[in-house]
Order: sequence, then structure tokens, then C-alpha cells
Amino acid sequence: MSASSRPLALVTGASSGIGTAYVRHLASTGYDILAVARRREALEALKSEIEATHRTTVEVLPADLELDEGLSRVAERLRQGSFVAMLVNNAGFAARGRIGEMDLAAFDRMIRLNVIALAHLTDAAMARMRVENRGTIIQISSGTMFMQLPGNSAYGASKNFVTGFTRTLQAEAEGTGIRVQLLVPGVIATDFHRVAGNDLSRFPPERVMSADDLVTASLRALELGEPVCIPSVPDITDWDAYVAAEQRLSANASRDKPAARYHVTS
Repeated sequence: MSASSRPLALVTGASSGIGTAYVRHLASTGYDILAVARRREALEALKSEIEATHRTTVEVLPADLELDEGLSRVAERLRQGSFVAMLVNNAGFAARGRIGEMDLAAFDRMIRLNVIALAHLTDAAMARMRVENRGTIIQISSGTMFMQLPGNSAYGASKNFVTGFTRTLQAEAEGTGIRVQLLVPGVIATDFHRVAGNDLSRFPPERVMSADDLVTASLRALELGEPVCIPSVPDITDWDAYVAAEQRLSANASRDKPAARYHVTS
């Protein structure tokens, strides 16, 4: 617990978009906030807004999670500071380009943030949560995990990592007091797309969700006990069917002989 006795939530990428929406929602539902992002000025402005409108405390922790120093500082805070009851691993960006034409420096930065930083912070949070036998982790993937879009291989793969990592983490958390949610957004109306060189106007309005609605769905899914939240999918049994198909493939993924269609016949 934080010093105020309210549970403490750490949100990465807190200074804009989905991260800011999480901060506002969590503050309104009784959490103190530990806000992490690169820009101190934006964090301080958010702190002023939240503390003026809610009976909550906001601690700002400026850190660039693409850098070893920034990542280590936040991970150490999770391991050694006052207990963080909820980690929202939101920070991320998209480096796009066709294979063979990618900006490899941007690709490396994206992997540092979307994959390595997320994994390190999750590890630090889980180490502490296991001692406490409680806590919540929200990992943000992307609907692109279901798609093979030219020019999106690197970003899509980074979000496939988030998905696979989180689903195994869910299996490891079974039987504990720790909740782990996989959140799978579609197109969300934030600056994310502008930064990635995309234009939201390319998408039909009926395909674009607000960050506020996304976060509302995520937190409601926690209340419902849904480990996977795909906010715009009307029937969660579609996900169940996806998992069932995986299980059928898994059952035959390792056999002593190739399938009959690969046998050479004379």
C-alpha cells in the first residue's frame, strides 16, 4: 500500500493517450498513482490535474524505458519501494517498414520498449507480488497480433511477444492472488498513430475507439474476471474458439513421424 493506505498503481506511458486514460480512471476509483513517462513537464501537469480533482496522490517518475538507466530505475522502484498493487504496462510505439527496408535503429528502440522493458518491469512486479500474494498486471497487446500486414511485421511481432509472454504469465499466476490481464486494443484515437507515421482519418469512424472507452472496458473485464479483454469483440467465445484451435494444433505439433501427406510414395 502507499503511505495514504490507498492501493498504488504504476502506469507506464502515463503522459498521453491510453496511459493518461488509465491514470484518470484509476485515480477516480481509489488508487494512488505512480506515473512513468519520459516527459517530466507532462507528468507534472497530469499530477496537478489529478490531485486537484481526486483525493489521491500522484508520484511522478520521469524515465526513458528505452535506456538501461531509466528501465533499471523503474524496475528497482517496483522491487524495493512501497508496494505497487497494479502495474499497467502501457508504454510502447510502432516502428513500421517492410522487411529489407526497415529503419533498424527505430526497430531496436521499439524492441527495447515494447519487449525488453515490458518483460523487465513484469518480472520486477511479479517478484514483489508473489511475496505479497496479491496484485494486478495489465499488459497491452494489439489487434495486429491477429494480422499479417505488410510493413507491420516488426510491430506485430513485438505485440505477439506481449501476448505469448502474458498468456504464459497467466498460467504461472494460477492459484495465487495475482491477476494478469491481456488487453488487445484495436485502433484507438490517440497520438500513437501520428507518431508512427499513420493517419487516423484513414480508418472508418466505426473502427476507431476512444482511449476512455478502452480503459473502461479493461477495468470492467477485471471485475468480470476475464483474463483476456478484446473490447470491441461482442462474443468472448470467439476467443475461446481461437484457444481451442491452438490446442488442437498443439496436440499434434510434436510427433515421432511426419504427417501422412509428407510421406514419399512410389
